[in-house]
Amino acid sequence: MTKKMLFATATAFAFAGASYAQFNADADMPPNADPGECFARVLIPETTEIETETVVDRPETTEIKIIPAEYTTVTEEVLVKEATVTYEVIPAVYETVTEEVVVEPERTETVVIPAEFETYTEEVLIRPAYTTWKPGAGLFGRGAAGTGTTGDPSGEIATGELLCMVEVPAQYDTVTRTRLVQPETTQTEVIPAQTRTVTKQVVAEPPRVEEREIPAEYATVEVRRLVNEAREEIVTIPATYKTVEKRVVTAQGGLQWREVLCDTNTSPQKITEVQRALAAAGYDNPADGSFGPQTLRAMEAFQRDNGLPIGYLTVDTVQALGVSPF
Repeated sequence: MTKKMLFATATAFAFAGASYAQFNADADMPPNADPGECFARVLIPETTEIETETVVDRPETTEIKIIPAEYTTVTEEVLVKEATVTYEVIPAVYETVTEEVVVEPERTETVVIPAEFETYTEEVLIRPAYTTWKPGAGLFGRGAAGTGTTGDPSGEIATGELLCMVEVPAQYDTVTRTRLVQPETTQTEVIPAQTRTVTKQVVAEPPRVEEREIPAEYATVEVRRLVNEAREEIVTIPATYKTVEKRVVTAQGGLQWREVLCDTNTSPQKITEVQRALAAAGYDNPADGSFGPQTLRAMEAFQRDNGLPIGYLTVDTVQALGVSPF
């Protein structure tokens, strides 16, 4: 199928889906091309450069410097603890006794015998069969068939220019239901009293208080005495500077039409050449002729490192790898 036939088919699909109608209203068509050439809208990364600038790291400030007070040390005898009278509590003395106590008196209790149910299953229709538009395969790269990707962790977005009408079969589900076999009933039971033997402590000798006198305590200690009081001084701290780097955008990126390789204009042998060139450049991927997820990641890493449009196997990418595109 030629490029013009491919885009004519995609345009026919577009009037049946609102998403592609929006794309057709917002984007230009690719440039004129020869039969067998394929184009896709790819992300052109912005270009930046690093500029250096000297900025104030910390402005000039003033601070108050505290000159600490000066002290001298002398020794003197001081009262550490005054004489006191204390009272010592002599705790009570207990003894252990055992006795029988009723834990729960006799009672009657109505017991509910729960109803009995049984389960059964039946198949119900959840969703009838219908037809819908789905993105078609064809492009190698972000969003292409077989890549196993449904989103773009680096921020690139597949435009989805190719749509296919597919039939989605009806969906059924097996549900489990319950029905009553025997209704709930009740019966009365006599619950006998419950007792237990407990051990407890009783006072054999009550507590008492005894008075005791504690003499005063003294100690020879070193005491600091003030010689010069603390004072304040105003100190000026000069400003400091530092050199910083900032990234400046020199050219804005965006989406542009670029010639790409797809299953219309290439072969597994050509994909194998590209895979081998990526591996030789240090981007590990299998040379199996199938453009899978590992090859996609290797290609996008090569494109980022070399400032190339990201997301599709463009002719520029193939040539940058030293491989003839056709």
